[in-house]
Amino acid sequence: MRSLAYLKKGIRGNTFWLDRVYLCGIVDPIVELRHLRYFVAVAEVENVTLAAQRLHVSQPPLSRQIHQLEEEVGCALFERTGKSLRLTPAGEVFAREAKAILAKVGEAAAAARATTEAAGELRVGYAPSLVVKILPKVLRLCKERAPEVRIRLHDLSTMEMVRQVRGGDLDVALAVHPGTAALRGLTFHEIERLPACVVLPLPHPLARAKSPHLKDLAEEPVVAFTREDYPEYRRWLASVFKTIQRRARIVEEHDSITSLIAAVEAGQGIAFGGDGFKALCGTRLCVRRLDGFAPPIRVGAIHSPRSIHPAVRLLLANG
Repeated sequence: MRSLAYLKKGIRGNTFWLDRVYLCGIVDPIVELRHLRYFVAVAEVENVTLAAQRLHVSQPPLSRQIHQLEEEVGCALFERTGKSLRLTPAGEVFAREAKAILAKVGEAAAAARATTEAAGELRVGYAPSLVVKILPKVLRLCKERAPEVRIRLHDLSTMEMVRQVRGGDLDVALAVHPGTAALRGLTFHEIERLPACVVLPLPHPLARAKSPHLKDLAEEPVVAFTREDYPEYRRWLASVFKTIQRRARIVEEHDSITSLIAAVEAGQGIAFGGDGFKALCGTRLCVRRLDGFAPPIRVGAIHSPRSIHPAVRLLLANG
């Protein structure tokens, strides 16, 4: 007797067919999904009466379906002793394959529903300095996977995004990891890690250096994002300077990337951040990666685990 050695699956109308199933020498049986569901239910409890109760069907039709399945397959799937049933060796093989098929069909149905449900509006919060590189990729992927979705972008600070995701005003936020405490009740899906960079005005002596060392910048005045709106940035900045046992000499605070870039360009100080600054500064400023062991910036998607927009689920699955 040959086991279930080769399986090719497909759907014809409402019938799920198994092509060239070699079991007990029988080829090309036609098996419907309900046959597989009934069979798996009986196999799990080894009792037709209990399986019928679980399936909310009467016992006689269920017994007939199992017999029909065995006729289609061409051999006994159960050993019958009184009222109890036990899988035969062939039945054990068939049960394993049947469960795999049903699981795959379930996944296909869920994916189809998600694509249909994704139509509507997706509200996305983002921080320009951090996601300027990944935002176009996310938008392009969303257009490919869920073209029916209208996307609304909101330029916000990290804490504003966290509050709005928690409050249901945003479906997802593309931001730096806000810290365990701020993330309470939300989920962070890491997308990438940005290397630490320094942003210098063009006349700065270290602007020509390929990778300035942080020790050479330790005494420089620093312009930074406000602690109130970007607490995670300030923690990251502190961790950067901790690698050289120093503290950043912050002389100005800004609540937007635009004003921070303007301050650096005006010579008020230097700034630190991810390499996304390159796309925002253009040729106005010099952005260099730091030499040494400065920690990277973790950037990802923040969303509520309780109500995930179908489009967000598709994006995360393909990110």
